[in-house]
Formats: sequence, C-alpha cells, structure tokens
Amino acid sequence: MDLRELRYFESTYELESISAAAKHCFVSQPSISAAIQNLEYYLGEQLFVRHTRGVTPTDAGHRLYPLSKQLTGQARSIKQIFQQKAAIQPFRLGVVPALGAVRMSHLIKEIIDSVDGLELTLVDAEKLACEARIIAANMVKPGEIFMPFWRDEFLMALPPGHSLSYKSELELEDLNGLNFILRSPSLVTRTLMRKMEPKDIKMNIRARIRTVEYAVELVAAGVGAAVVPDHPSFYNTQQLPLVKIKGMQFDRIIGLAWSREAEMDKALSSVIDVCRVNKIEHFDLSPYEIS
Repeated sequence: MDLRELRYFESTYELESISAAAKHCFVSQPSISAAIQNLEYYLGEQLFVRHTRGVTPTDAGHRLYPLSKQLTGQARSIKQIFQQKAAIQPFRLGVVPALGAVRMSHLIKEIIDSVDGLELTLVDAEKLACEARIIAANMVKPGEIFMPFWRDEFLMALPPGHSLSYKSELELEDLNGLNFILRSPSLVTRTLMRKMEPKDIKMNIRARIRTVEYAVELVAAGVGAAVVPDHPSFYNTQQLPLVKIKGMQFDRIIGLAWSREAEMDKALSSVIDVCRVNKIEHFDLSPYEIS
C-alpha cells in the first residue's frame, strides 16, 4: 500500500471532490483517480460514490479514513525519530502575501522537511535580500533564473445571493457601480481598471486590502465583490460564486526565482526540487533567465 496514495485518498475524503483534492495536493486529477482506483483494487472495496458535484465516501471509505490518518501520521513520526541532529542551515526565502497562507504553508512544510537542520526565514520578496523568491512572473529581476510551477486563473468573487451571481459571464457594463474590494498591489485588478476606463465604467470601492484571505472573507460578509484566484486553498470556509468576465482571461504565473550567481548548495537545490515536484502537471516549467 502506497503512502502517497493514502494521502491522496485522505484529501479526497476531506474535500469530497477529486478536482479539489488534485489542486490541494498539486497534482493532476488523473493522478488522484488512479490512486483511489489502486486502493479500491487492493482492498476489494469501493471507497467513493462519484456524482456530478464530487464524491461521497462509502462505508468502506469511512472505515479506511481513520486508519489511513493513523498510518500516514506514524510514517511521519518514524522519519522524525530516526533523523539525526543536523547542523543548522539558515535559508531566507522571499514570498509575497498575495499567494495565500494556506497554499504556501503546505509548500513551506515540504521545503523544511527536505533538508535536515534547515532554518527557514520568510521575508518580503520585494523588499529584503534572500537566497530565493517565490513570486509572480512579472516580478522577476534581471540576472535571476525563473522556474514557473503554478498558474492561477482569476475570477470575480461575488457575495452569496448577489444578483450577478446567476450569470454565466459578466459583461464589463455589469461592473458599473458594483461594490468592490480593491486588493493592492494587483496587476490583474489594474488591468481590469484600464479596460473599464474607455467605457467610463467605475466600480464603487468599499475597501482596500492586501491579502486574498481578507478579500474572500469580506466578499462572504457582503461588503462587495473582488477579483481573486480560483484555487480551493482560499475558500476553506466559504462557498462563493466565482464568475468570469466576458472576453477577458486573467491569469498569473507563479514560480521560484534565484540569482544566476547564487551558489547551488544543498538548501537551494532542495528548494528547487520541491518546487519542481509541486508543479502543475503538463505545465512547462523550463527555467529561464531574465537578462
């Protein structure tokens, strides 16, 4: 029985969705489906009932879940018990707050676990010196190597029950006078504002914030709409209508950047490997340099 397959099963069980589990584990949906099928074949039991909205655990799934959590937890404990005390290796990793705390916490944990004795310090990717930075593609500096590994699509999040939430797509004209939560800095929001200017369309800005988590909570509270990434890590406690804006494709490429002149030590090499493993499948992550 494969421990990774059990972790994929646990995510599917907790989120009741194969697609949500795939995003949470940063793998493709076929990878999650294959893991569940392997477990079902091994156990001789069906673990989930598939339906249009996701999946529902069967009795076998409910029985397996606590056993799986115990087994994967013991596996982590065994590794910790037998790890030798390693010399402290300080590493400064730059991040930007717009990437989301929940999603980043999973990646950061993998980075810390990848190097014995790693002492990770998170700093502002735009202001402080660091050995590597997890940033958007438009933030790459000359002389840096950039390896993309995530892509986010941005949609308009609307308060529950909002009159526009029943539309399949929003017209730019629908945004005129819309109560809006402005997240700054945000290249996506600035681009949207520029598209609206020639048509004299203006939204009613009700709040200005920095993080996506605050934007989501304010939308859920009914303060206004906000442009946010379509990623499940931002919606753990909220179910919000997410709607595309007609004729506009907003996305953001996220990757790891490091100096071309940086010493390729064990810590930096491990950070690169962790980010490479967490890439979106079928996504070209060939590193490139900004001259």
